[in-house]
Amino acid sequence: MGDFKFYFSTGWEHIISWDALDHLLFILVLSSIYLIKNWRQVLVLVTAFTIGHSLTLALAVYEIIRIPDKWVEFLIPCTIVCTAVFNLAQREYDAKNLRFNYLMALVFGLIHGMGFANTIRFMMAKDQQIGWSLFGFNIGLEAGQVVVVIIILLISLLFVTKLNVFLNLFWNTKFAIKRKWWVWSINIFSFYIAFRMMMDRWPF
Repeated sequence: MGDFKFYFSTGWEHIISWDALDHLLFILVLSSIYLIKNWRQVLVLVTAFTIGHSLTLALAVYEIIRIPDKWVEFLIPCTIVCTAVFNLAQREYDAKNLRFNYLMALVFGLIHGMGFANTIRFMMAKDQQIGWSLFGFNIGLEAGQVVVVIIILLISLLFVTKLNVFLNLFWNTKFAIKRKWWVWSINIFSFYIAFRMMMDRWPF
């Protein structure tokens, strides 16, 4: 149980950290296209991402697969850029149009799992209960991701819904922050940051 708590804390700190900016940006663009009323869809989305990174994390820690660090660090911002472009290309944000997001979260989660693996591989090298520790790390990551997603959804609620209600109530104005403006601002910002990361991490 002590190992589980330690690795749970490690997983939590790995995602709730400035050093995890690339992973946080991916979660941001992945969930930016949803509102709080879509929380069930977002939960499935985050679970798909967790399944993807848990799989490659386990394979990497057990030394079944190994990808050079420079490629992993380059591919992670690529996933952010691709997700941002997909979001910007959407005209409607209904569930039918966003089904591809689930597959994208799963596949891109495989890449992010390699990034997590590079962090904890040596920590678990002499661990006699590596499976239990790996489980604790993944649960810590998942908990951190859920907290981040909740914060993002609450902020979107504030800006997309509550602010408009407030303005109409006190100023009787027709001004409205459209959902599309929210999605575009978040994804253009994330695209810019991730593209710069790609250039800085160019592997050739």
